[in-house]
Amino acid sequence: MQFNARIDGKKIRCTLLSDRNLSNPVFCYSVMAPSVSSDGYIRIKNVGGYSEIQLPEIEAGQEFDFTIIYENPDFAPANRAWLPLGSYLRCDGDIVPLPSVKPAGVQTDAIAYRQGKIPELLICPQPTSFTANGETISVRGIKSNSSELSRVNSLFDRAGLGPFLVDNGAVIECIIDKALSHEAYRLSISGDGITLAYSDGQGAFYGGITLATLIVTHKGYLPCGLIEDEPRFEWRGQHFDCARHFYKVDTILRLLDTMALLKMNRFHWHFADDEAFRLELESLPELSRTHFRGEGELVPGVFGGGARSGGSYSKSDAKLIVEHAKSLGIEVMPEIEVPAHALALCKLYPETRDRKENGAEISVQGYKQNAMNPAMPESWRIWEAMVNEVSEIFPFEVLHLGGDELPPDTWSGSPAASDLMRAEALETTQDLQGWTMNRLAKFTASKGKTPAGWEESALGSTSIANDAVIFSWTGQGPGLKAARDGHRVVMMPGQKTYLDMAQTDDQNDWGANWAAIISLEETLNWDPVPEDEPELEDKIIGIEGAFWSEFTTKDQEMEPMLAPRILGIATMGWQNRSKTDSDILLGLRPAYSELFRLMNWAVS
Repeated sequence: MQFNARIDGKKIRCTLLSDRNLSNPVFCYSVMAPSVSSDGYIRIKNVGGYSEIQLPEIEAGQEFDFTIIYENPDFAPANRAWLPLGSYLRCDGDIVPLPSVKPAGVQTDAIAYRQGKIPELLICPQPTSFTANGETISVRGIKSNSSELSRVNSLFDRAGLGPFLVDNGAVIECIIDKALSHEAYRLSISGDGITLAYSDGQGAFYGGITLATLIVTHKGYLPCGLIEDEPRFEWRGQHFDCARHFYKVDTILRLLDTMALLKMNRFHWHFADDEAFRLELESLPELSRTHFRGEGELVPGVFGGGARSGGSYSKSDAKLIVEHAKSLGIEVMPEIEVPAHALALCKLYPETRDRKENGAEISVQGYKQNAMNPAMPESWRIWEAMVNEVSEIFPFEVLHLGGDELPPDTWSGSPAASDLMRAEALETTQDLQGWTMNRLAKFTASKGKTPAGWEESALGSTSIANDAVIFSWTGQGPGLKAARDGHRVVMMPGQKTYLDMAQTDDQNDWGANWAAIISLEETLNWDPVPEDEPELEDKIIGIEGAFWSEFTTKDQEMEPMLAPRILGIATMGWQNRSKTDSDILLGLRPAYSELFRLMNWAVS
């Protein structure tokens, strides 16, 4: 069986060549958004970007051509990620998998980097200051019995970059200096020896990471001088979507190691969305029905899911991830996603929807009826059970409740929701969502957790409040407003930090483009705090990169999307405004490309 597809303007032209006669074939596939046949073939099923198109009989050995187009006339396939993914034929009940159109993921020949300015220290993020004395010393490893440097050694050994600690290595003197701030360190390198000063264990760990990284990137010949370093922001995060694609636990552990090498300290684990709730909960064992998608499942093969794909994370998996992250100084923030982005949950729990409503709302992903109704007691039973058990699994103080992309006019046809709005003096859908987030945030706070939510959670006559942390994603504007209103804010504007966006406008590239085309340089072309509002620095607590997995079909496909652009996320989280130089970031790319290769990461 052969299958090919190519971009032709706004159309996707497909060709099938079968080695046998196909009777009553149905073409099952997913693309970025809802699509139809432009040849008149009937679409017999559609769920978001997943469609099934009835084709005529196909004779063996004869090419069969057909064309699909995006339902939205403004959509045109931008690159290979917009072609059919997870395609297969259903022929009289039999499933016939189709080969991938082309190798998925980033192709490096689609990305051209300009030459950058090579800094004195080949380290990302760049330190706050480096005073060089013009000398270099040969250091192949360090001799120390420091527990914090042992953590660094374990990290570098796992990553394939070690060993860092060796019996015949250079002796390092470790000094506690309480005048240094949390996570800060001071590293002196000279022919007379190496000294590392810090006020706490994480500062020692980061100082060790800097030293170990320089040994690798400078090939064992260290520039001598004084490095003084401390982070700008307390929150230096990376979001990871494991709902659209199920990643192996080992992949997550490798990502955590990479974050630690870049001094990032918050892992935003997005394991719940329309397509799945992947964390196993004892209080809701039936969630297992959401763990797979495809033929016969609650959700068909959307976003490249094919005939069957998925998986779940057990409590022991979560414990392993949390403990691994903790050993690296990284906190894990889980997200449960309320009240929208709940397609699978609404199918699993029909009593979370008002049976009397018309359900006409459609999400931005093209899903119908993907929001649980806050007027239904069953919704609160589910949400509170999730908060209860997830709070027990994850020790970090912050629990993300979701709250984004509620479809317009959701619940407007629900009599139960109308009654609730009258009782609570709410006027709009936005007000009702705000009320919902506020009530669940209060419940979350009662469990000793700080609630968090996407920027929409702060909207409405009543909003999330309860000392919630707001994540600003559509741009900086909503985050700035939330900060002015007194919220703590994590900035992650899609135009700068969404690493699922394509890196170029080349059709051979890979990724989405709804927010922007994001090159390595673009990750630095902004500042989280406006220069004319420095007082917001206290409220804007950090930044976060995001990786959404709508078109990821294999774990490794995400690696060249993150690397090297995660260097920009790390830079923005750590370095002061004056140090975020895109020329230097480009100058660091070759050294880090080699480092990523040593770690067996695929890198663009």
